[in-house]
Amino acid sequence: MSMDTSAPVRVCDVRKMYGTGSAQVAALNGVSLTVGRGEMVALVGPSGCGKSTLLNLIGCIDVPTSGEVYLDGKAVGTLNDDALTRIRRDRIGTIFQFFNLLPAMTVAENAALPLLLQGVARSIIDERVARALKQVDIAALAHAYPAQISGGQMQRAAIARAVIHAPSIVLADEPTGSLDSRNGEAVLRLLRGLADDGQSLLVATHANEVVSACDRIIVLQDGRIVA
Repeated sequence: MSMDTSAPVRVCDVRKMYGTGSAQVAALNGVSLTVGRGEMVALVGPSGCGKSTLLNLIGCIDVPTSGEVYLDGKAVGTLNDDALTRIRRDRIGTIFQFFNLLPAMTVAENAALPLLLQGVARSIIDERVARALKQVDIAALAHAYPAQISGGQMQRAAIARAVIHAPSIVLADEPTGSLDSRNGEAVLRLLRGLADDGQSLLVATHANEVVSACDRIIVLQDGRIVA
């Protein structure tokens, strides 16, 4: 299978096994795909098909059992821990299905985390946080803590945090799953706008409206791409 070697995201014959011996299970079994610059790709399939595992491998949260993931042309498996940390910090934005907000930090502080890790000046951080929270319609909740807001509001805070540092690659796991239709549409416009500005998005979803907003669909089943 020929691949666009210039694509920001390139996954080549990746396998991910869990367990040992007779209890070993293949979460991914020979997956190859690309996500181009400015492309928004939907990743669909039944629960347990390997969508979250694939996002974790591309996001440098986990490593494949075999095969290779390339980000911006670099083989992730050849990088040391410091280089992987820099990629996660600077190049990738991840929207987790279960938010992963830090409970002891306010909404604004959670959103600011990627910029703080990059050492951005405080005045610039404050400006970008205000803009990001406004984009996802939770500016009024800047000083609230995660336990004080709804699941949908936590999801929007997580989205603001994922995109605030303008990552070249955005990985989203059910980004509209906790949102009503109005807020879901607003988030979709935001994600579509990121792709239109040149960022690469891979979105795991069950939602038809999300699939419809994407440029291309990849269907996973039992750890393999079937369509």
